[in-house]
Amino acid sequence: MFYVFKMIFCSFVTILSAKETNPNDMRSIFYLMLSILIPVLTSAQPLKYPATATVKQEDIYHGIAISDPYRWLEDDRSEATKAWVKSQNEITFKYLENIPFRSKIHSRMNDLWNYPRLTAPWWSNGFYYYYRNTGMQNQNVLFRRQGLKGLEEMVLDPNFMSADGTTSLKFYSVSNNGNYAAYGISKAGSDWTEIKVLESKTGREMAETIKWVKFSGLAWLKDGFYYSRYDETLPGEEFAGKNEYHKVFFHKTGTPQSNDLLIFQDTKTPLRNFNASVSKDEQFLFISSSKASSGNDLRVRNLNEKDSTFKIIAEGFENSYSVIDNEGPQIFILTNDNAAYKKLISYDYNTGIIKAIIPEQKDVLLSVVRSGNKFIGHYMKDASSRLIIFSENGTQEKEISFPTYCTVSSLTGSKENNVVFYAISSFTFPETVYLYNSSTYEQIVYFTPEINFKAQDYETNQVFYKSKDGTKIPMFIVMKKGIILNGNNPLLLFGYGGFNISKTPEFITERLVFLENGGIFVMANIRGGGEYGKEWHVAGTKLQKQNVFDDFIAAAEFLINEKYTKPSKLAIGGRSNGGLLVGAVMTQRPELFKVALPAVGVMDMLRFHKFTIGWAWTNDFGSSDNKEQFFALKAYSPLHNLKQGINYPATFVTTADHDDRVVPAHSFKFISTLQEKDSGENPVLIRVDVNAGHGAGKPVTKLIEEQTDIFSFLMYNLGMELK
Repeated sequence: MFYVFKMIFCSFVTILSAKETNPNDMRSIFYLMLSILIPVLTSAQPLKYPATATVKQEDIYHGIAISDPYRWLEDDRSEATKAWVKSQNEITFKYLENIPFRSKIHSRMNDLWNYPRLTAPWWSNGFYYYYRNTGMQNQNVLFRRQGLKGLEEMVLDPNFMSADGTTSLKFYSVSNNGNYAAYGISKAGSDWTEIKVLESKTGREMAETIKWVKFSGLAWLKDGFYYSRYDETLPGEEFAGKNEYHKVFFHKTGTPQSNDLLIFQDTKTPLRNFNASVSKDEQFLFISSSKASSGNDLRVRNLNEKDSTFKIIAEGFENSYSVIDNEGPQIFILTNDNAAYKKLISYDYNTGIIKAIIPEQKDVLLSVVRSGNKFIGHYMKDASSRLIIFSENGTQEKEISFPTYCTVSSLTGSKENNVVFYAISSFTFPETVYLYNSSTYEQIVYFTPEINFKAQDYETNQVFYKSKDGTKIPMFIVMKKGIILNGNNPLLLFGYGGFNISKTPEFITERLVFLENGGIFVMANIRGGGEYGKEWHVAGTKLQKQNVFDDFIAAAEFLINEKYTKPSKLAIGGRSNGGLLVGAVMTQRPELFKVALPAVGVMDMLRFHKFTIGWAWTNDFGSSDNKEQFFALKAYSPLHNLKQGINYPATFVTTADHDDRVVPAHSFKFISTLQEKDSGENPVLIRVDVNAGHGAGKPVTKLIEEQTDIFSFLMYNLGMELK
């Protein structure tokens, strides 16, 4: 303490004794004093967390007793839980208010977010539809224009659907005959969707509202559509109750939902999801069934044949099958059946004959769209995008190359014309939209965003490092040019590692504040994702899930050994399954990290499958109902591996009260246990967003508020100063 005050005093004497006092020097000393004094004073007075009641709750798993003293927090609608949330938020926001540069970060966040955005347009019935945002609108607004050069007209503005901007537009779909349109809305970030119907030409809204829709597409047939829903839940179970018995219905426009026809269900197996789609020519109805987040079976019915029954195209859930389009009886399907990196096949409805159109290649085939008589394949090479044009018989014609590591974030086309739209982005530049002609190979920049950020001052590099078992893992490193690798740089390591989801170069606005102030951002493409196909995914699932955590820990050790950073300057972050990742590695190697940022994480690996759609995750995680899988889950479950008296990293848990994907009880129980057992040397706090969900559809104002707090906590606890 004496040394600290002596250093500050000497600094002031030096400045004041100078012949000319620079105001910037005075300001620097002031911020230096605050940045040093506040941590010293707060460390002398440890945070006093709200008292969290415990209950005597013990469960027996395969002969082993597991205590769950914070079980009562699973009831997120109870008055007791609401009071607990309020008290936790109060201590968290009191802490955040004492961070000297929080308001400055908030101001810069607003500045960075305030730039025009446009999505890649898609074609439907002679119109091109797209979303636009002027910059600070809470929700994107839907527009359309007739043809490529028609006048722009607004279709729907969700910003006027709620007072606080928390109602979002999930989808918009026009009937094939152009008579009607249907759109889905989500309230407060929930997965629950309400469907509204419009007269397409006039915009007049019809009387009906379709409710209790979740995990559903929308497939038109003449003046009606197929959709998927659950039965109405019991009061109080809307956001945590287990989702069972998914069903497919058909709705005729202009009629009440009570008249909808039940098309498909499985009364014997409650844990299945069903989705319907219809071919553009309205000849075929497809039903896809799934029991997990990856893998599905597929069946088809000919709508032109009276009393036709479903034919099974693929059975079981080992592989995935996604219908792309059809040409008469030839149905084009993207699949990983006997093709870990995926291929495009055709299935003949009349004969059942299957043949390869685009065989499996050396890179992962993410998606395929039609453009005239061509196929456009979106490939991923070492976690970065490529686009390749194929003829109708699968002959490769041309590759669309990109100048840097990037992600094709959207790709649209139609067999009715040769127009292709795609948008690319990377870590330091937002979505730029391109218009491409698949016949002439001509390309123009359709929309370029202008943002107040000097992307040219930063560089992105890709490195490969070895994990614990010798597996080579790719990793992106983003930083300001000229940073000296002296082991003293603040660094945020981000990961996901699950559900066959690939983490590719993406533009995340809030990270720019961290980069501008000398931070290094790193994203590791660990196993469990889809970066290298099916085998890469499987290698991070069930009994092999520890590979995911080993890959992430190895990334941290590589960055330390290569002098990018050191443990006292190293932070880790992740969302959802990535929140589990952060929770697992901070309990396995707490000494390796200074800050941990688990967001909407799966933290209770013994009970996750008992809430909402959690049962579908057992394909990745396994289940505590299985003895062998129970022991694997217990070994890394963040909630069950917190130990008394350990100095855990400064931890900032974030969740939301309407998260019905990963219920907030995961975060509630984790932070309660962490506050109980942590040694107290670092702050361990939770921020519970109100009237928000898992993340999708969150309004811009809420995003800025949340990210301001996350990055304030991060940068403050890494000892950073704002420039």
